[in-house]
Order: sequence, then structure tokens, then C-alpha cells
Amino acid sequence: MSDSPEMIRVAQVAPTIFPVPPADHGGTERVIHDLSVALKRQGVNVTLLAPSDSAADVESVGDLPSLSFLEAKYGTVPPSIPAVLEAARLEDLRIRLDRFDIVHCHGEFFHATLLGERRKHSLTTIHWRVDELDRELFFARFPDLPVAAISASQEGGIPQSNRAGIVHHGIERDRYRFSGETGGYLAFVGRMTDQKRPDKAIRVAKAANRPIRLAGTVDVGNPRYFDSEVRPHLSDTAVYVGPLGDRDKASLLSGADALLFPIDWPEPFGLVMIEAMACGTPVIAWRKGSVPEVVEEGLTGFIVDTEEEAVAAIGRLHTLDRARIRARFEERFTSDRMAQDYIALYRKLLGR
Repeated sequence: MSDSPEMIRVAQVAPTIFPVPPADHGGTERVIHDLSVALKRQGVNVTLLAPSDSAADVESVGDLPSLSFLEAKYGTVPPSIPAVLEAARLEDLRIRLDRFDIVHCHGEFFHATLLGERRKHSLTTIHWRVDELDRELFFARFPDLPVAAISASQEGGIPQSNRAGIVHHGIERDRYRFSGETGGYLAFVGRMTDQKRPDKAIRVAKAANRPIRLAGTVDVGNPRYFDSEVRPHLSDTAVYVGPLGDRDKASLLSGADALLFPIDWPEPFGLVMIEAMACGTPVIAWRKGSVPEVVEEGLTGFIVDTEEEAVAAIGRLHTLDRARIRARFEERFTSDRMAQDYIALYRKLLGR
């Protein structure tokens, strides 16, 4: 084990679904990328275990491509492919385990078994909800697995024995540029699913007599939702632009008067909220999950409980200072701040 706290050796273990960074999807992979680069910038020795089609600017390990790459190449793949990719990822980790001081996993479950006694020098970040039966059983079987919550809201569903701390997400400071000029429309960015509720965003925009542009992927777990709940309500003033890469997403968010975030689930974080703030764009978000931790009422946006309140909030957007919103992003949600918080947890786990 290395002695210098500045040269902690950390493995960042990514999931197998998308490359790191992702192309048009995957908030988890975006966070892993930005964290890895920021840790390297701050003197941490980082090794990224990720799909072979990844392109992060850190030392990387991985011989097999992502599930999304295989599906694009072969079409339908056997349902066992995700398990094969996961097994290969854990083998990459197993044969290198003694090279790392900290193993930081962003996957699901099986790493806990592989780590064994090394669990005390590991950290698991869960990028999904933790209030369902699968996590309940998992935490009960592995009470010694340190877990970093991505919000206080999420931490409430993590047993005390597993809690290692809270680290809010961050993104690269300069990926999104501040914009003081807007295009007079509202924006929605997220999966087309009943958890994110783009249909509600369309209704709010219509009630406020404002155009809206919607971006995001059709949820693979709920593909019928888009056709039944979103497509029938699209029009010249409610336009679906599809999934967007960083450049197009930045253009959409920076030109928006506000981002609508009408979630209908216990959102563990909500990366698009801070992406909007990085552009200086205010967020109108529903009071669920992490929203009250991320949005500062009357400063970076408005927190609402109903569609009527959201419509009223649109009428108050002129009271917000877009330059101040960007400043709060820089103060609270950069990847360098995220990396500093994780380094503090690594040192705590190592007893330094």
C-alpha cells in the first residue's frame, strides 16, 4: 500500500452498459469520467476499469466493449451478455487487486463478493434508488461494504452500517458555458419514462403558453411510454429533438429560459439540474428526492409540488440572476469539488 496521501492508488470500476464517457446517454458514466479525470488532476493514481470503447484521459483497463456497442454491432444479443461482461470486468479487477489502495465501484452487486476482506478499503457509489427490495437484501448481506450516497435523500435508504458519507455529483467546470441570452423556450432533458414525466413538462409549458424542446432517450425499460404518453402531445411548440451529445445538450440548455424537472420518483441526484445551472439556466423542479439539496429556492430555481405551481414559477423566472446561477454551480457542483470530497472519504477509509 502506498504511503503518500497524494498518491493514493484508486481503481474506478465502471458498469458495462455504456462507454466512459457516454455518447448520448448515461449519467453514471459521465460522473465516473469526470471524477477520474479530476482525481488524476489532483494527484491521485487512477486506473479506470471500463469497456474497451471508452475514451477517458486516464489509464484504462478493459478488453471487452460495452453492451451498447455490442447491440449496435450485432442487433439483438443473448440475454446472458451483460453477465459475461460483468464477469470479465470483475476478472480484470481480481488480477490487479493488490495494485490499489482503494477500489471504488460504481456497478451493482457482485463486486462485494470479490472484494472479500478488501471491502473495508473499498467504496461503492450507487447511482440509482436504494429503497427497493434488491438493495435491502444486498445491504443486509454485506453490512461491512462502505457506500457513498450521492444525496442525503438517498442516504436515508442506506443502513447506518454501510454509510461512508455523502458526495454530491459534479461535472467538469468548462463543459457548459454561461449564457446570458435565451431563446424564449423551456427545456426538458431526461429519459422518456414515467419516472421523469416529460408529459407533465409538456402540459406545464402549454399552460404557460411557452414552447418547449424535449431531449433524451426512449427508456429501454419502458418503451411504450413515449408512444402512449409523449408522442400524442408533440406539436410545433412541443418538439422532441431526440438524444443529444454534450455540444447539442449545451446549446439546448443554454438557450432555455428554464429547465423543467417534473420527476415522479425519489431522484437520487439528477445530473441535468447542475448541467443547466452551469449554463446559468434556472431549474423548476418537483419536491422529490434530492431536489431540495440541489436547487436553491429563489436563487438557482424554484421547487414546486404541482403543475399549477410550476406555471406560476415560470412567471417568476425574471427575478433570477443567470450569472449568479452559474456562480453557484462553480461553488457547489464542479468535478474538482466532487474529487476532493471523495479523496477525503478515501483517506478516512485508509485511516489517514
